Amino acid sequence: MIRKAFLLGAGLGTRLQPLTHGLPKPLVPLFHKPMVGWAAERCMAAGIEAFAVNTHHLPEKWQDPEWGVPCRGGWKPSELRGGNGLFSMVGDWAGRSTHLFSEPDLLETGGGIRNIADWVGGDDVLVHNGDIFSTMPLERLIEAHEQSGNGVTLALRSEGAGRHIAFEDGQVVDIRNRIGRGHGTHHFSGVYCFSPELLGQIPEGKVSVIPAFLELAKRGRIGGVLLDEGDWFDLGDEASYLAAHRELALSDAIHETATISPHAVVERSVIGPRAVVEAGAVVVDSVVWQGAVVSSGQRVESQVVMR
Repeated sequence: MIRKAFLLGAGLGTRLQPLTHGLPKPLVPLFHKPMVGWAAERCMAAGIEAFAVNTHHLPEKWQDPEWGVPCRGGWKPSELRGGNGLFSMVGDWAGRSTHLFSEPDLLETGGGIRNIADWVGGDDVLVHNGDIFSTMPLERLIEAHEQSGNGVTLALRSEGAGRHIAFEDGQVVDIRNRIGRGHGTHHFSGVYCFSPELLGQIPEGKVSVIPAFLELAKRGRIGGVLLDEGDWFDLGDEASYLAAHRELALSDAIHETATISPHAVVERSVIGPRAVVEAGAVVVDSVVWQGAVVSSGQRVESQVVMR
């Protein structure tokens, strides 16, 4: 049974600017909780007992008590190094051992995995992008990976903006027709499982994981499982971020610690912890972050209000 998960947290968040000017993208709040927190909860529900997270943009924010990952007892230096020679930080996240691996030089999707090789050891690992929200049944992905014996198993969707995966009889045969074996039929969800076999296909340094996937595809060693059940949102830009808040009902839209004047108007909006909406303010189809203030007379529509 897979017990380890790697949460991808090192992206620059360029498409989500200006929301990511002061926060790493996976720490941007979704219904009062960091995006990556929702991913971690789904992983925990599927049996995950230990996490690794790679960081790059504003790495100190991951340890921030207000915006970062809640860690019981605080973060401490670990004896475990990344492949780049830097020691990781370790902490207790909801009872799960969690290592933060810093990437001062961004290593991309392949190099980030190679960098945590010592943490992976001889175990299979679940990988989850830190900027997506999903309620897909991850247990089915894990089961499919373990039963197949493949080096990698991708979680796929029938629909999506980028159907680049050629998927036939349970196997991924090509990606974007890069090796001439098939055009795209399915959308890659950003979630997959891998065995240590994948590490042998990834060189050290800054590199995408796609060439390693293609090498495994040539040898019939990369599978897939169709997971159309549940919600799936790419939260990579502001429009999709606002759309997710409109379409999902993950928790109370107005946090219990928020203060809203009885003379304010709030419609179809999410108001975060300790946020204030003053008298005469109007907030429609918007998200107000924790600690933010919507001043008297201000009108906010289809916007994100940061501090």
